[in-house]
Amino acid sequence: MRAYEIGLYEKAMPDVSWEEKLSAAKEAGYDFVEISIDASEDKISRVYMAKEERKALVDLLYRMEMPLRTMNVSALTKYALGDEDDAIRDRGLDIARHALALAADLGVRIVMFPGYDVYFGTSTPETVRRFTAAMEELKALAARQGTVIGFETMENEFMNTVEKGMTWVRRFASPYVQLYPDIGNTTNAAVLHGGDPLADLRLGKGHVVAFHLKETRPGHFREIPYGEGHVDFAGAIDTAWALGVRRYVTEFWYDKNLPDWRAELQKARSRFTALLDQKE
Repeated sequence: MRAYEIGLYEKAMPDVSWEEKLSAAKEAGYDFVEISIDASEDKISRVYMAKEERKALVDLLYRMEMPLRTMNVSALTKYALGDEDDAIRDRGLDIARHALALAADLGVRIVMFPGYDVYFGTSTPETVRRFTAAMEELKALAARQGTVIGFETMENEFMNTVEKGMTWVRRFASPYVQLYPDIGNTTNAAVLHGGDPLADLRLGKGHVVAFHLKETRPGHFREIPYGEGHVDFAGAIDTAWALGVRRYVTEFWYDKNLPDWRAELQKARSRFTALLDQKE
């Protein structure tokens, strides 16, 4: 048995059935899939799925022997927990509550929340207050059901480094609120401010529960193919491993222009297991 597990971000695959997605991830050599709850209404509706639908999905996961172990609730970018618009903030809070409940039903261990008080707009003392109040409620829900919330380091100045994320981890002071860093985003922040992303990562010692392996370029945060950006993945994995991190997720996006999306899954998995296997 390997000392680590490597997961696949769901959006690396096209919108095919869950059975096909799980099959593709398994064939590519992944250990689990990270389910996406993005800002589309189709993905948001998942958190409200009926009991019978949840049971059917759990049965499929067992039959396919391919679990969902992490959840990415990127819908909280559009429906931010600190938004000053009550309708937006309330919807975000409702999505987050139901996402935690869905995670418990599906066997998801870690629920990633993006590290924003607001994304579309300006951070203010009021948006910070609203974000804090929302997270106090969600922290209690996560603790009750034993699910870990992991803040992802994001794109704006609110929480784009591990150092900033640790400020919030200390503030909430709960074993159920931790960090889920994105090395691509923190690398961009380091370039912007003249920092060292590996030194920054070390500041999360004891609080990094999973690790997003995503490629970026300065000022560009999404859909950069592996090897065409500036992220030091070997150094990042060395550092994360030394911190005790054993759960990694390849975060990349399906590209309809590539001839064989299944082959892209295997290429990404091979790239990182080559590095991770050296650590064992």
